[in-house]
Amino acid sequence: MRRLFPGSGGSDDTQLDDGGLVEAYRCPAGRWLRMNFIASLDGAITVGGVSEGLGSPGDRRVFRVLRALADVVLVGHGTAATEGYHPVAQDSPVGRLREAIGRSPAMPVAVVSRRASLDPASGLVTDAVSPTILVTCASADPDRRAALTDAGVDVLVCGDDDVDLPAALDALAERGLAQVTCEGGPQLLRTAVAAGVVDELDLSVSPALVGGETRLLDGALPVAVRLSLRQVLEEDGMLFTRYGVGGAARP
Repeated sequence: MRRLFPGSGGSDDTQLDDGGLVEAYRCPAGRWLRMNFIASLDGAITVGGVSEGLGSPGDRRVFRVLRALADVVLVGHGTAATEGYHPVAQDSPVGRLREAIGRSPAMPVAVVSRRASLDPASGLVTDAVSPTILVTCASADPDRRAALTDAGVDVLVCGDDDVDLPAALDALAERGLAQVTCEGGPQLLRTAVAAGVVDELDLSVSPALVGGETRLLDGALPVAVRLSLRQVLEEDGMLFTRYGVGGAARP
């Protein structure tokens, strides 16, 4: 993988090995929310309903690096179900990379669901080494919440009729999970950007045209949000961009 931006003025460090990729994506110390997405040139984030058709070996390496650097993975329930999410296992490629950079190989996955729709019998719950976290709200069915708690899920009630994402990030930070990598979906991205809690967007741009699929955002933002380009990497025609995100201004 090669670095296109920012340039160094030389050629020795434009090619990034695995260690260089880790350093390229390190976050500042403290609380940080990064959104990690892949999209086609026309803004589609899925092919046939899943993201796999847009990926590449380089994208999978970046995906592993972002997980390795995070304290927790945050994902919407719809994305977790569609993409077949599993816990981060200690002997997985992510777990081994985490261990190699001095981190605990296991890490939790936090699933956002307003209705507490996570299945207590799913592998995401039963196979988790670090307990899976459910982020939900007070209006979610109390029996579902109780069943998930009994199954070992850490249930966070944040908000009344809908999930209060800033409150959820506060609750995660209180558990020592300050550096968050969010992997979707579009509604969660829109909510986070509109709430002004996103620090960066890491967008892999696939050299493909798809059309007619789920888009990067599922609706309009209150106002346009300007991003600042921090980094561009490239491999096999795919661009790996890193943008700084300012808080969404209030109308």
